[in-house]
Amino acid sequence: MRSSKLLLLKFFFVFFILTSIEFQVDGAFVGTYGINYGRIADNIPSPDKVVLLLKQAKIRNVRIYDADHTVLEAFSGTGLDLVVGLPNGFLKEMSSNADHAFSWVKENVQSFLPKTRIRGIAIGNEVLGGGDSELAGALLGAAKNVYNALKKMNLEDTVQITTAHSQAVFSDSYPPSSCVFKENVVQFMKPLLEFFQQIGSPFCLNAYPFLAYTYNPKEIDINYALFKPTEGIYDPKTDLHYDNMLDAQIDAAYMALQDAGFKKMEVMITETGWASKGDSDEPAATPENARTYNYNLRKRLAKKKGTPLRPKTVLKAYIFALFNENSKPGKSSETHFGLFKPDGTISYDIGFNSLKSDAPKSLISSSKAARYSVALIISVSVFLLMI
Repeated sequence: MRSSKLLLLKFFFVFFILTSIEFQVDGAFVGTYGINYGRIADNIPSPDKVVLLLKQAKIRNVRIYDADHTVLEAFSGTGLDLVVGLPNGFLKEMSSNADHAFSWVKENVQSFLPKTRIRGIAIGNEVLGGGDSELAGALLGAAKNVYNALKKMNLEDTVQITTAHSQAVFSDSYPPSSCVFKENVVQFMKPLLEFFQQIGSPFCLNAYPFLAYTYNPKEIDINYALFKPTEGIYDPKTDLHYDNMLDAQIDAAYMALQDAGFKKMEVMITETGWASKGDSDEPAATPENARTYNYNLRKRLAKKKGTPLRPKTVLKAYIFALFNENSKPGKSSETHFGLFKPDGTISYDIGFNSLKSDAPKSLISSSKAARYSVALIISVSVFLLMI
C-alpha cells in the first residue's frame, strides 16, 4: 500500500516538474502566417485584449515596432511568439556603444524571457535606400552589437536578429530576373548580408502590391495585384510565369540576392497588406480590394508553398496590420491597413471573428495546453515503468 502511494506521489512530482518547464521552440516563426501589431493610435484595445484577439484568431507570430514593456508583460505566458523592434532612432547609439546595446537587450529582452516568448529583434526598419547615409552606416554596427549582447547572455540561438527592407533598395524589379540592388545601397547591403549569412538570418522584405499598383495603375492589372485570375507575366530569362505580383516581388529579391552572391539566403515577408480606404489618388484602397487581397493571401500562405523561383522554400509573411492606426502620418491609406477596427470588430471578413466580450472565459493558452499534454504523456510513461 505504501509502495503504491509512493509511486503515485512520484507520478504527480514528475507531472508537476514537466508542466513547469518552458519548452523552447527553435526559430522566430512558426507556420506561415503572422501579423504586425502597430500601435500609432489613441483608440486601439489594451495589450491584454489584443492578446485575446490574437488567440481567438489563432495568430501566433507577432511583430511590434519597439519593446514596450506593457506589451511584453501582456504577452507573458501566452504562447505567442514575438519579434520586438529596435527603432531607427536608437541605431547610431547602439552602433557606437556596445555597452548601451548590452543594456538595451538586458532590459528589454533578457528580463522578459522565457515567459514572454521573444523570438527576434528587428534592428531598425527600412533603413537602407532611404537616403540617410549616416543611419545606413550605423545599421550593421547596431546589429553586431545587439547580436554580441545576445551571445554574452547565451540567447543567440533563441532570439534572431533581422532588419526589414523596402522596395527602395532595388534598382529594378521588372521582370524579376532583372532585379539588382541599387549602387548606393550595395556598399551597406553586402557587409550586412555577409553578417546575416554568418548568423543564419533571412532577408526581410516589406512588399506591397497595393503601392506598386497605386503608382502604376495603367501598367499593372489589378487582378494580378489581388491574386485574382489573370494572364500574369512571363520572365523570359528564367522561363517562369507569375500569376500574382507578390510572388514576383519576392523572386525579384531572390535575384538581387543571387546577383550579390547570396543565392541561398531565404526571403521572408515582414510587411504586406492592402488599405481599405485612401485619398482621391488612391482609388484602389477600398474595403472590397483589401478583403480580396488579404483573403487570397491567407489562402496562398495556407498552401505552404514557395515561389516560382524557389518552389521548395515555403513562404512566410507578417500581414500589415492588426489595427487601423488613426495617428499615423501621411496619406489616408496609412491609417486603414488594419484587419480589425479599434473596437476589435473586423474591418472585413477574411475568416477571422471580432473580439468576443466573453473571450477571457473561452480562451486557453495553446502553449500551456500542449505542455500539459506532453507532461501527462511522459508522466504516465514514467509511472508505468515504475510499476
